[in-house]
Amino acid sequence: MRLVWGTVEAVVGAYEDTQRLEVALDDSSSGTAVNYVALTGECKAGERVVLNTTAVDLSLGTGGAHFVVARAGTGSGVVHESDSGGHIMKLRYSPLQVDVLSVESQESVHHAAMKGSDSLQGTPVVCCGLHSQVPLVAAAVKATRPDLRVAYCMTDQAALALGLSDVIRASVGSGLIDATVTCGQAFGGSLEAVNLYSGLLAARHVGDADVVVTAIGPGVVGTATPFGHGGVSQGEAINAVGALGGTPVACLRVSFADPRPRHRGVSHHSLAALTRIALASARVAVPSVPADMREVIDDALSSAGVWERHERVQADAGRVPPPPMRGVEVTTMGRGLTEDPAFFAAAFAAGEVAAKAAL
Repeated sequence: MRLVWGTVEAVVGAYEDTQRLEVALDDSSSGTAVNYVALTGECKAGERVVLNTTAVDLSLGTGGAHFVVARAGTGSGVVHESDSGGHIMKLRYSPLQVDVLSVESQESVHHAAMKGSDSLQGTPVVCCGLHSQVPLVAAAVKATRPDLRVAYCMTDQAALALGLSDVIRASVGSGLIDATVTCGQAFGGSLEAVNLYSGLLAARHVGDADVVVTAIGPGVVGTATPFGHGGVSQGEAINAVGALGGTPVACLRVSFADPRPRHRGVSHHSLAALTRIALASARVAVPSVPADMREVIDDALSSAGVWERHERVQADAGRVPPPPMRGVEVTTMGRGLTEDPAFFAAAFAAGEVAAKAAL
């Protein structure tokens, strides 16, 4: 870890939960920083702040931003105070632990509804391996059946603050996503949940979702080992949906533009999730891509034994025009629809399959 004092030069972006800052660091460098208002309060130009620069120093995929750890404020007294009305802590036992009003807790107006909810009642839940798939799935759901409500359950295996995700903020603003639930240690959703299981139930019974999409937050861990990656969470989500009586729909991570062999065709993340982690059976949405791509995808799924455990569902996505994105711009590893059409088609396919499965 590396912590550096710096000075806020300007607030260049401000939302209810997040600020984007231009900062001058005391090590003579400069850059951008993210400030989570719920954790540290609002920053102002000229204010002294402590910044965590570790990820940028390691050239990791954090969007090239530092993170505000603390504000100097006036140098004495209370620097930040905010009362959620709840007693559940997230980021527990860390210097920035924060209280939230969880949807399940006794203080919540939804406590009674959650106390009486233990089943998804067949609700389709799209289980994704990457955060960038979420708005694509939602767009396909809305294009297939505009009447359906879509909720996003963000798990805590990647970024923990929902406010980091510009694409989810845009998706909510455009109406692609109707409710957000942050699960486990993740925070910042329209609903807070103690874990993924109760988060899924909250999406259905409090958020009134007809289709739920679950995925990690921005960023994904990868180590080029069989299980040391964020894709494992996709299989865990399938298990949760199955245990709660929902209809799991698996979104494949597919690419023919990724230079890394382990992610070309069907990513090893998807194959591990479906064949080694997922114990419940899922509907696997397969896109209608050109023949050369289809052969690679089919061979990967068959060779891995996916169809011994899961149901194949062929979708129209890939051979029909993509759904309207309502102005929401999505990239995966810096690539857009024209650079990596198979990735987008696979996500659109999952949304299509889920929408058709909704009651």
